[in-house]
Amino acid sequence: MRVISGTARGTKLTSIDDEATRPTLDRVKESLFNIINSRIQDSVVLDLFAGSGAIGIEFLSRGCKKAYLCDKSRDAIKFVKDNVNKTKLNDRAIIVNKDYNDLLKDLKSSEVKFDIIFLDPPYELDIAKDAVYKILEYKLLAEDGIIIIETDQKEREIKNLREMRVEIYDTRKYGRANLIFLAERG
Repeated sequence: MRVISGTARGTKLTSIDDEATRPTLDRVKESLFNIINSRIQDSVVLDLFAGSGAIGIEFLSRGCKKAYLCDKSRDAIKFVKDNVNKTKLNDRAIIVNKDYNDLLKDLKSSEVKFDIIFLDPPYELDIAKDAVYKILEYKLLAEDGIIIIETDQKEREIKNLREMRVEIYDTRKYGRANLIFLAERG
């Protein structure tokens, strides 16, 4: 696993080796960043289920203003910290060791609005809908902000999202992984 582009391009990242953490494949990551490249510069990003931190680090490497990298696993957070240090992107990274619910509640009372929110929860857990619901409820998405969900349960997620104030404006499939791109409806 490596940083694909930007100031930390080519830096090898390490990841926790357990079944709960599944790094986004490089080909999925490359495609994702090609799709949203024009939105990255000076954006504020939330990588809510950060794992190794590879997605958040890719955003930082490509010029986002600030990235919040959150994971509830202490072991995962050690890798996030090591990877952020290795890439020398510490000054713009906010690393949080909390459950996603707790972080979203904390952010509710802050002034932070996110331009891009990336959700890659464990595939077997049906929690992306809860995270999206709270993001919208707590008004954490900036105007014209987007939410991206990585999942292997595309149909389940789309069914869940139909009940919410979101527009699914793109979906992509890469083997087992699916990316679902959302914008808030007015």
